Amino acid sequence: MTLEDTTGSTPGGKPGGTSGGATPPKDDYLERRALRRGSAGWLLLTGLGVAYVVSGDFAGWNIGLSKGGFGGLAVATVLMGTMYACLVFALAELSAILPTAGGGYGFARRALGTWGGFLTGTAILIEYVLAPAAISLFIGDYVESLGLFGLTSGWPVYLVCFALFIGIHLWGVGEALRFSLIVTAIAVTALVIFAFGAFSDFHVDRLNDIPVDGEAFGSNSWLPFGLLGIWAAFPFGMWFFLGVEGVPLAAEEAKDPVRSMPKALAISMGVLALLAVVTFLAATGARGSAILQTDGNPLVTALQGQGEPTALSRFVNYAGLAGLVASFFSLIYAGSRQLFALSRAGYLPRFLSLTSRRKSPYLGLLIPGAIGFALAAGTGDGARMLNIAVFGATISYALMALSHIVLRRREPGLHRPYRTPGGTVTSSVAFVLALAALVATFLVDRTAAFMALGVYVVALAYFAFYSRHHLVARAPEEEFAALAEAEADLARD
Repeated sequence: MTLEDTTGSTPGGKPGGTSGGATPPKDDYLERRALRRGSAGWLLLTGLGVAYVVSGDFAGWNIGLSKGGFGGLAVATVLMGTMYACLVFALAELSAILPTAGGGYGFARRALGTWGGFLTGTAILIEYVLAPAAISLFIGDYVESLGLFGLTSGWPVYLVCFALFIGIHLWGVGEALRFSLIVTAIAVTALVIFAFGAFSDFHVDRLNDIPVDGEAFGSNSWLPFGLLGIWAAFPFGMWFFLGVEGVPLAAEEAKDPVRSMPKALAISMGVLALLAVVTFLAATGARGSAILQTDGNPLVTALQGQGEPTALSRFVNYAGLAGLVASFFSLIYAGSRQLFALSRAGYLPRFLSLTSRRKSPYLGLLIPGAIGFALAAGTGDGARMLNIAVFGATISYALMALSHIVLRRREPGLHRPYRTPGGTVTSSVAFVLALAALVATFLVDRTAAFMALGVYVVALAYFAFYSRHHLVARAPEEEFAALAEAEADLARD
């Protein structure tokens, strides 16, 4: 590995020298890769955390009913909620230690070295490039079903989604996060109104109305597909929380990130947990698990069944589009920041981290956007893309939780402005559950899991043969890791 200094020298070499045949970055390297600091307080960060996830409350989770029934999905949701809560507490500590745009990659870089950093960052990128592509398809379906402007779901709608919302991000991070907060508030308000309407027609006997598979081990009315159904429902229990871990990616643009980041993570996780419980119970109790298990718009179906649309169901239907927009918009942001950090440090081509006059990583927004649009227009398979995203997410969760454990044990004296409740026990719970969720992805869509592995192998080959020899020493995450290595050398001497 070669770490290249941004001042025109390389560690251990002469000023202006090179190592590994690479040209050192110019003196203004970091200036041309600067984000707008102080753009987001704890409220905007909290809104970002909820925005990542809120579309999952409107649809997708209900497919877990076809895997585990009400009881299986309920247990899976509790376990996955526990995993996310433990992970969020661990990330709150790590983000207060290292408040940079690298997020999970930066944490893993310090704890697990360059390989660990790249593995984590790549897994996060898989999640945040594939998920917006899938959601753009769902937005197209919503636009068509609502009859908006007479449009049908197709590439023009996907193109407008990417062009319009990437354009807002290019305008500036403050404007982008405020837009995200407004749209998210509309979606959350709709979920609350939906709950009041659905609970007015709640019946307990509708929760477990899926026929029992008598051949499945441990099957009963609450677990119609047996105990294995709980495990198969893990990825769908994740949909109530998938993405909240992306809040630390905004640390470099946050106001007082040491204080605001843990606060935003804790509040957004609390809001999401409450929404998950209310939405899950209200929808299944109002219409029944059997009807909702394969429905593409479960909340609207829960309100109107097979009858005519009502004013309430129409409102929730339109608000579902707002939820999809909120998640699409915020996931684009997260992907651009992870790509920016990896590129700035040399793990990916450096030109991807260049920022505009408005301090937006324009290539980090445009290139993933182009890839996402091509995937959406070329495949049309939103469910598979989301399954690939979940696969990447579970790998990153395990590595981030492991990073917390390693840093706690290897560097107990490291300054920690915020400390995870329960310490390594908390992150160990997240680590074990993340591995279980990773295996569960093979139960749901084995093809998607292997496709994600293929992308991973190509990325690792690039790192192994090229980029690990051309890392940038003065990137914040690399400096942080180098400091730890220097301190360890002094301690050994």
